[in-house]
Amino acid sequence: MTELTSEKPERAHVFFSGGVQGVGFRYTCRQIAKGFSVTGWVRNLSDGRVEMVAEGGRAEVEAYLGEIGKEMKSFIRGCAVEWLMATGEWRNFHIEH
Repeated sequence: MTELTSEKPERAHVFFSGGVQGVGFRYTCRQIAKGFSVTGWVRNLSDGRVEMVAEGGRAEVEAYLGEIGKEMKSFIRGCAVEWLMATGEWRNFHIEH
């Protein structure tokens, strides 16, 4: 357990595609985030995709993304993740408009 808390934070920049708008996707991402040590945001894009930035320990962010994948699997057709250095600019996880 101490490994996860001392793990260097990373940023996942994620694009979800499929039927991910109009189905409570962003709300679900925010609700799921409450159970994980992640910060960041989620928003709809004009092309029908959903964009997300999530920061935390890599294992924690991967577990968070895995839970989204399980919960919203019937809506997700594609998921592209780019791993970057975390900036630590957020204190919580929120929906951007």
